[in-house]
Amino acid sequence: MNRMPRLGHRPWVMRMRWVDLLFAHWPLRPLVPGSLELDLFEGRAYLGIVPFRMEDVGMRGLPAPPVAGAFPELNVRTYVRHGGRSGVWFLSLDAASRVAVDGARTAFHLPYFEARMSVGHVREVIDYRSVRVDHRGPPARFEARFRPTGPIERATSGSLDAWLTERWRLFATDGDGHVLRTEIRHAPWPLQPAAARIEVDTMTAAHGLTLPDEPPHLRYAGRVDVVAWWPRPA
Repeated sequence: MNRMPRLGHRPWVMRMRWVDLLFAHWPLRPLVPGSLELDLFEGRAYLGIVPFRMEDVGMRGLPAPPVAGAFPELNVRTYVRHGGRSGVWFLSLDAASRVAVDGARTAFHLPYFEARMSVGHVREVIDYRSVRVDHRGPPARFEARFRPTGPIERATSGSLDAWLTERWRLFATDGDGHVLRTEIRHAPWPLQPAAARIEVDTMTAAHGLTLPDEPPHLRYAGRVDVVAWWPRPA
């Protein structure tokens, strides 16, 4: 279902590298715009919190800018369908770069917020902290330590891991409520089993959501290089 679709001959316009990602997912049914429908796996919707680092963020043919080319990012996301296509719907995206936040809001119509963030390493353990400082959204914090716990395992077709991570587009809405889609492409995810200790999380509470009282589904990915296209009407 989530096999990588072909795009024809349109050239990509933006590149980026995603590093040290934690995929933490819970079965949860958030609200999405009426123009979209929740995508379900075996009858369940999922909500994900994904902390990671962005590197080498730049336009095609140009070097990464010194200020907005590398920064931590933290996404709260779910999965939707529109017009027969599946993709990611972001409830919020926090980033430690005001330039990147304002640029993504303008160009991609995404709900980005500026945050004060830090990412540290002690061997393979990643210490991740984020505090939102952007008054365009409610206060939100996230603090966690996570690490991979096993070898790289490619997601099996039809599995929950494949359904959660093999997403080749994102949806957004513009100021008039029109649905837009942005296509992305990258190599298969180098997924690993993971352990995480989430010490502070008010990211979902900022959306009026309460996570279920059960452990999250956890996966880690060390790096993937990504290209993206301009948004277009969905």
